[in-house]
Amino acid sequence: MSNGYRTGLTALALGLGLSALAVPAMAQVKIAFIDPLSGAMAPIGEHGVKHFQHMIEKINAAGGVNGQKMELLTYDNKLSPQETVIAAQKAIDAGARVLTLGNGSGAAAAMIDFVNKHNERNPGKEVVYLNYAAVDPAFTNDKCSYWHFRWDAHSDIKMQALTSYIKTQPGIKKIYLINQDYSFGQAVRKAANEMLKAKRPDIQIVGDELHPLAKITDFAPYIAKIKASGADTVITGNWGSDISLLLKASADAGLQVNYYTYYAGGAGGPTSVKQTGLKDKVFQITEGLANINTKENFAWEEDFRKKSAGHGWWYPRVRNEMDMLAKAMNEAKSNDPKVFVEKLRGMKYKDIYGKDTYMRAEDHQFFQNIYISALTPMAGDMKFDEENTGWGWKLTATVPMGETDVPTSCKMAKPS
Repeated sequence: MSNGYRTGLTALALGLGLSALAVPAMAQVKIAFIDPLSGAMAPIGEHGVKHFQHMIEKINAAGGVNGQKMELLTYDNKLSPQETVIAAQKAIDAGARVLTLGNGSGAAAAMIDFVNKHNERNPGKEVVYLNYAAVDPAFTNDKCSYWHFRWDAHSDIKMQALTSYIKTQPGIKKIYLINQDYSFGQAVRKAANEMLKAKRPDIQIVGDELHPLAKITDFAPYIAKIKASGADTVITGNWGSDISLLLKASADAGLQVNYYTYYAGGAGGPTSVKQTGLKDKVFQITEGLANINTKENFAWEEDFRKKSAGHGWWYPRVRNEMDMLAKAMNEAKSNDPKVFVEKLRGMKYKDIYGKDTYMRAEDHQFFQNIYISALTPMAGDMKFDEENTGWGWKLTATVPMGETDVPTSCKMAKPS
């Protein structure tokens, strides 16, 4: 639009007694990011914001969705279910119809319940919840919802992959379980006990500990118990400050065991791992990692690190989520959740590693390869370290998608 034409429209609006603001601007598709942005878990939420900002920049540079640009709104839920509901309502009032939240299954449960109730009460104004990190299995089983989609592998899927790997490691004899005392940590504990018993009945579970979420500042007493148990391996779903402080206490005590973790790659985790001196002893179960050697993955990682003070792309699932969202909106020719949700159900997608993935229609759980990697000093074809430690994640094993396709008890009700 030329400046003269725009000026003419403004003059016409003013002549009709209207504000110049009445001239329409480019509509925005608002995506609401709701996660902890204060307190002990703030570094996790803050880095998540960077992931979504990066994705929205890429999508907008490619033309946006249906001729509209995306915009990110951010809200701090303080890791609280109550604050999550307040933030979700604020986001909707601000025009968001796509809500994304990851950390804290308590917050995620509150979000699912809120979205279900909101959509029942507000036909024609439906919103959708895209889950990038809350991995309580219930969310795609008994508590599944038509308005909820999950891109992270839930805790049973990850434990399925981990125990299949442990089955091939005869040196593992005694395992200590330590997890956060809420639905996710309890799910990790339950799955570990059941799957280890089925796949490696010879392994002894020499400790099974639950502790408060994001409340422990010194894990020394817990490390003392692990040391006294004679464990050679620890399995933990701890995340955020709870994994970095656990590993720091392990370093201080000189505990030399293998750690199999869900989230040792989060803020402070790699630094703590290096401090332990546990070369090739701290493992992570993820849907991807920086040092998977494909041209596209390396280019993506390098580009993001330039914009994030060197911090890595922790969440390949955020790329999957946002790419698939944009694809669903464009294929549906609509940015209305009630329309584009049907395109997400059953969608097939090729990830950044060139592997086939898909969103299961029955429960809205995403399926992909699962990777087990160890933190180790940089060597060989490894390109990226973590937190400027000189140590990076090196691929140890790949569990193919077909081996993680766990059944679901979801009985999803499709809205009329």
